[in-house]
Amino acid sequence: MTLDDLILQSIAPTTHNLGDFKVHRSLPTKGRTMVGPFIFFDQAGPAKLDAGHGIDVRPHPHINLSTVTYMYEGAFLHRDSLGTEQLIEAGAINLMTAGKGIVHSERSPNDERAKASKLSAIQTWLALPDALEEMDPAFEHVSEGRLPVIEDGLSRARVIMGSLWGETSPVTTYAQTIYADIQLAPGGRIPIDPSADERAIYVSGGDAALDGMMLTPQTLYVLRPGTRATLRSVDGGRVMLCGGEAFTSPRHVWWNFVSSRPDRLMQAREDWEALRFPLIPGDDQEYIPIPQGRPKTVSYP
Repeated sequence: MTLDDLILQSIAPTTHNLGDFKVHRSLPTKGRTMVGPFIFFDQAGPAKLDAGHGIDVRPHPHINLSTVTYMYEGAFLHRDSLGTEQLIEAGAINLMTAGKGIVHSERSPNDERAKASKLSAIQTWLALPDALEEMDPAFEHVSEGRLPVIEDGLSRARVIMGSLWGETSPVTTYAQTIYADIQLAPGGRIPIDPSADERAIYVSGGDAALDGMMLTPQTLYVLRPGTRATLRSVDGGRVMLCGGEAFTSPRHVWWNFVSSRPDRLMQAREDWEALRFPLIPGDDQEYIPIPQGRPKTVSYP
């Protein structure tokens, strides 16, 4: 068996240098918009921040999607137009469902800014099914201790969303979704079963091989449907597994907006420019303006 027998597509990310840290963006790309409901996949960092420095993702809008923030290291303070104020730290998850429209910000908390700190995170977006795109906005935080973990001494997997390896996460899903954080010690191994229509794996650090074939870090590998394989590591590695049901209708992306209807994206753009989105209590003095020209995040017909 060759890697081509296991892998449908390999996606090398686009890297954006944001000054204090880099972001590696694998989805959306010209070759693929979605893997299951996942329509955006970013690795932020790892980065070291000097004392007095922090991350400030100013208020910005979303529609027709859920954002999923999962921290490896560091912390963010999430605020949104529902009035939510929630600190997220390593191992926990913030799920924000935009539905018909929400505004949020993510900033380094003051105690992180006061000292030298680290930042490492995976940020993803999930498209909502057609019938739920315009649902009321919602937010939920699930702490590290509530997410199920499977471990055998050399491998440890946290089930972030959906059901995997006989365990089920309590995090809300709107479409069938799988999402897991896999940590392999040297010599560790874990089965990757055909648990969803579409699946992808991403080596965020260290090394990993699929049925003995080495994978390149910071590359999103879309698995062939029905593939069974074993993920192993020689020196230790960290891998994200994501996917879920294949959507039957296409999704379109423009900047921070996702929708099944291109005209809805333009309406959201007009609404943000006209200040028709709700404000964030306690964080309403700044905002990210609509990009001029083509934004960095778009889908391709």
